Amino acid sequence: MDATFYFDLASPLAYLAAERVLHVAPVPLEWQPVLARELSGAESFETFRLEVPHAEIERRARALGLQPLRWPQPFPFDSAFAMRVATYAKGIGRVVPFAQAAFRQAFAGGHNLERADFVLIAAAACEMHPQAVLHGAELRSVQAQLAAATAKAARAGVRDVPAVRIGEQVFIGERALEEAGALMAGGTR
Repeated sequence: MDATFYFDLASPLAYLAAERVLHVAPVPLEWQPVLARELSGAESFETFRLEVPHAEIERRARALGLQPLRWPQPFPFDSAFAMRVATYAKGIGRVVPFAQAAFRQAFAGGHNLERADFVLIAAAACEMHPQAVLHGAELRSVQAQLAAATAKAARAGVRDVPAVRIGEQVFIGERALEEAGALMAGGTR
């Protein structure tokens, strides 16, 4: 079954989904980094400066049994560097552990992933050498892969992250995981 989980490390909703997707999906999903800001319906994250959305996401994290959310400062942050590293990690077979470590750096640790040192801590957690990570993030081929993956996701109907695509069907939002999971398990939409 062709199944993909799309994420951007700047999205707190993608963090909530990433913490659950391995447990909810009945089949393995391909984890695909994309730049959410390039998607047509993506949240700009500017609204997250308000307390109400913060409180709702914090409540959802508590309900899921996750560590208390700690917001990176400043938030929102530019995830371009971290997403290039995620794309590099995908190329060497480490996208899932890297993404989980990076999400936790950002939203459990409260660290801004614009800063290379926090991205490198996440990379080190999954045995990625810092020099290789820095070099890989700057490769034109990695930048092109991220741009191509984002464009391909948009053509497939991904408008925001988190998203799960099962064949031709796209489910958007952290709470859509159960619906996608039901489809993968043989249920109907």
